[in-house]
Amino acid sequence: MAYYLNLFSPETYEAFTASNRTVSGFRLRQQQAARKIRIGDKLICYVTRLSRWIGVLEITSTYYKEDSPLFYEKDDPFVVRFKVRPIVWLPKEKAIPIRTERVWRTLSFTREYDPDYPYWTGKLRTSLNQLDDEDGRFLEQLMVAQATGGEVFPVDERDYQKLLSHRVRRLDKTVSVSVPQDTPDDGVVPPVEVRESIKIQALLASIGAKMGMRIWILRNDRSSVLAEWPNDRDVLLDELPLNYDETTLRTIEQIDVLWLRRRSIVRAFEVEHTTSIYSGLLRMADLLALQPNMDIKLHIVAPAERREKVFQEIRRPVFSLLEKGPLSELCTFLSYDSVRELVKERHLAHLSDEVLDEYAEEAE
Repeated sequence: MAYYLNLFSPETYEAFTASNRTVSGFRLRQQQAARKIRIGDKLICYVTRLSRWIGVLEITSTYYKEDSPLFYEKDDPFVVRFKVRPIVWLPKEKAIPIRTERVWRTLSFTREYDPDYPYWTGKLRTSLNQLDDEDGRFLEQLMVAQATGGEVFPVDERDYQKLLSHRVRRLDKTVSVSVPQDTPDDGVVPPVEVRESIKIQALLASIGAKMGMRIWILRNDRSSVLAEWPNDRDVLLDELPLNYDETTLRTIEQIDVLWLRRRSIVRAFEVEHTTSIYSGLLRMADLLALQPNMDIKLHIVAPAERREKVFQEIRRPVFSLLEKGPLSELCTFLSYDSVRELVKERHLAHLSDEVLDEYAEEAE
């Protein structure tokens, strides 16, 4: 018996709570991970944005695929499914905050970190990550005890409502959107943050080059990036070998880092160090608006502490109405820490670029 992570957003937590709680669903991209799950394994459930442990589900079937509505009445993306038996399912007021002292100092992936910093979140990157047996047993026992007594952790209902997404109808599907609260931004970025973003651009260039890609770097950043990335191979492009109109080319050239295979862009990266996160998303949206048939994997790369800000911005209504589809389904988040982990992968030269999908996080 093994323990695996099951991430819920506040919306899917509410939907699962209102259901008969006998089926748990995951996105199609998690099908490969689902194959290793066995009957009797347990899902340890965590609510993102609320940052609380919420329940334990026992797997009672092998995985199967089904596209009938589960969490949403229409266009439900959670088509990889397991039948489950709830061992415990907590109301949100009794769900256990991850930063509770006893929890934080016990879990193997948090106890070495300061609770005020988000660098521990890699373990909670995606559902079906396997948890250490000791962590899984601890959380299961803690939540079982919480269900029959335990402490109440009040939830401000007004704050909780702000965490919930809204659903809007496109011509082809219904999607979740958010309306972020504006935050002050004086436009001044500390030099240390700028420097860090340059280092991340250099790491992305290095990873792509080792995988056999040709690399494009934003011209304004090129000299700084090359100071961090000793490019000893003829992989850096001076011009993009693309046959697009002038407007599209100028848009593409403004993207921080591109990976190309022959004459095709494979992946595009916007490395953000500004508070708004907005400029990179706009460039991605502009590109998709100009070329809706372009098949590129898009990534916003930012410090881990800006994860939620990225997810809020990417789910704005304006980004949900692109012809190709909602930006939240086409562009993922990569933390700086994930890039640093990826560059340590052994045998990068023999890996497909699809390895990035194991590090990327989707807006739930």
